[in-house]
Amino acid sequence: MNSKFLGTGVALVTPFNADLSVNHQALTNIVNHNIENGTEYLVICGTTAESATLTKQEKQDVIATISKANNGRLPLVLGIGGNNTMQVVDEIKTTDFTGISAILSVAPYYNKPTQEGFYQHFKAISEVSPVDIILYNVPGRTAKNMEAATTLRLANDFSNIIGVKEAGNNMAQYLELLKNKPDDFLIISGDDDLALGVVLAGGAGVISVIGQALPKDFSEMIRLGLQGNAKEAYKLHFKLMDIIGYIFEENNPSGIKAVFEALGLCADTVRLPVVPATSALKQKIKACLAK
Repeated sequence: MNSKFLGTGVALVTPFNADLSVNHQALTNIVNHNIENGTEYLVICGTTAESATLTKQEKQDVIATISKANNGRLPLVLGIGGNNTMQVVDEIKTTDFTGISAILSVAPYYNKPTQEGFYQHFKAISEVSPVDIILYNVPGRTAKNMEAATTLRLANDFSNIIGVKEAGNNMAQYLELLKNKPDDFLIISGDDDLALGVVLAGGAGVISVIGQALPKDFSEMIRLGLQGNAKEAYKLHFKLMDIIGYIFEENNPSGIKAVFEALGLCADTVRLPVVPATSALKQKIKACLAK
């Protein structure tokens, strides 16, 4: 089992200044906030980082800032994925993986490939990647579900494909993966609301959105789940339930950035086509945090 990815990973946001440039100081502060409060690993340039609206240079700068702030303290996972397989392969071949432990690679979006298409896409990535690979299935964003059978086929065929971030909000699919996975293959929740249930059923942990803002409670909940202490873990789950619902009520990462703004860690600024959380949602978030 790849123990470095047990527990809570967080899909870091990219904080922006008012002029929409990257706020590297705020990003440094968020990294330290997570390291100091129990997060087990950091995910760079995932969906929550608004990676689709970052330039190539900005991505490199974000990686540099997080790597410097982390200073080797936690494992780092880098998001590299897309719906053009050749382009993803080329990006992997030209990326400096110094200090990076694994890739998080999203299932191809928009193209809606068959299950064989998913398999061949990740086969091509596996054959060129110098680091381990965590698959990322998020049908709500990609418009196509990568079925459990396809994930399990990849898990069995490629030793550097070590896990999947499953984010279909589909407990039946989680259970099928947990029932049939190879012993050392990681089933990682990508659904904050289901993460504890997945862990108690045998999952390895979570790559979380809310966890980066409230890392102390969230990571402790997952640790208790991994220890099988359901009663104490659910006390924290119930405490976090409302805020988890709020951050996904309108758009991610608008919701989590509204939480960060309330906590004084970064502004709520996002890039189009995403817009900031409404004032009504912000009020609910502030009231929830005040409790």
